[in-house]
Amino acid sequence: MKYLLDTNLISELSKPKPDRKVENKCRQYRQELATAAPVWHELQYGCQRLPHSRKRELLELFLEEVVSKQLPILPYDDQAAHWHARERARLSLTGQTPSFVDGQIAAIAVTNGLALVTRNLNDFRSFSGLLLENWHRD
Repeated sequence: MKYLLDTNLISELSKPKPDRKVENKCRQYRQELATAAPVWHELQYGCQRLPHSRKRELLELFLEEVVSKQLPILPYDDQAAHWHARERARLSLTGQTPSFVDGQIAAIAVTNGLALVTRNLNDFRSFSGLLLENWHRD
């Protein structure tokens, strides 16, 4: 594996007409992609909040058939928790308070040696040692 997909990237793929750059990159690196348990949670939570509708049915199908069957979902384990705690303490000493979930996602990427692919680069820039890519622009 080489890349960890953030929530916004997977959400892009669920659209009827996803960004072609994102789609092409995902096709190109299909065998090198994973996502994180906190991303899986965010996707499931977002889906569950939708009213029962055709849109929700299609999203549930996408999550089950594409995400859960085709992407490894990496856990937030003890190594990730340790890295996250260190980074959170470091950042809090500088007055920065990134989202807890973003810290979990960053930790999973770093401890697994993966680049995080996200559209929200600014949410993750403060984490040390985290490789970032934005496939909407690349």
